Amino acid sequence: MEINEMKKMTYRDAIRLGMTEEMRRDDDVIFLGEDIGLYGGAFGLSEGMLDEFGEARVMDTPITEAAIVGTAVGAAATGLRPVCEMMFMDFITLGMDALVNQGAKMHYMFGGQAAVPMVLRLPAGSGSGAGAQHSQSLEAWLCHVPGLKVVTPSTPAQAKGLIKAAIRDNNPVCFIEHKMLYKMEGLVPVDDEFTIEIGKTFVERPGKDVTIVTYGTLLHKAIEAAEFLAEEGIEVEIINPVTLYPMDMKPIVESVIKTGRLIVAHEASKTGGVGGEIVARVVESEAFDYLNAPIIRLGGLDVPIPYNKELEAAVVPQRNDFVHGVYRLLNRE
Repeated sequence: MEINEMKKMTYRDAIRLGMTEEMRRDDDVIFLGEDIGLYGGAFGLSEGMLDEFGEARVMDTPITEAAIVGTAVGAAATGLRPVCEMMFMDFITLGMDALVNQGAKMHYMFGGQAAVPMVLRLPAGSGSGAGAQHSQSLEAWLCHVPGLKVVTPSTPAQAKGLIKAAIRDNNPVCFIEHKMLYKMEGLVPVDDEFTIEIGKTFVERPGKDVTIVTYGTLLHKAIEAAEFLAEEGIEVEIINPVTLYPMDMKPIVESVIKTGRLIVAHEASKTGGVGGEIVARVVESEAFDYLNAPIIRLGGLDVPIPYNKELEAAVVPQRNDFVHGVYRLLNRE
């Protein structure tokens, strides 16, 4: 589909627009979570939605994440398309039973006769000074569960396209939105039918010397690093796997074959992170024979996220970590 009309808006507004369009299109789409109604959401994302859709479709819930996720699973299994919001991704720990043992497995256990078309919105990540219990990136947990889909848009356009695709999907979709992206602005297609297919990986910046694979806020730090390195004649290719599970490895493998060097980065703790899975798949692929240097993994330190802003920044990768990683791969340090 050709998309002509674009409008500048924030990442937060793009998610709201996508949700609003889908609720207007399909009366079966409902929205539930803590403080999403009168208050407009902890991050202001649902402002105005209660006025348009009413309490029957925008439902404030008690402070009980287990009940929110359980209700969403049941509603989805009986024909609705619920979108539920965890105020912070960290709180999915309280809803894991319903999500992992029920929502993710129902289609399989009922021989394909049951569908669970639900979206779980998960505001994640550090940078806001919210402390150790409100700043985690737990995407690797979710990627380990067959039956779930895990997406994480990095731009406003991706946010709109993926939230619409997630709502239309007949599987449980974990929609991870980094809190520090909410105010980011970008051009967004305003076509009601604009969606981004779940399962795609995108080349965000072409290059020939080093491949960087990353997502979320680190995508933008990697782009900053690539622009700095370009002034020295170093061309970095940046790959963004907006769908973490199931992940499309083809663009990553093709890029590594071209550049021969790879950096994989995420904000989540390095140990057990999605980056390790990407590295393993690259090593298992035909790209292995083209590697000219050891793969570099950049990840968060294996510590709780500190409250102090300077310490908070120190425990997750920053722009200069990408720069020095590229230098190491090119033997320029």
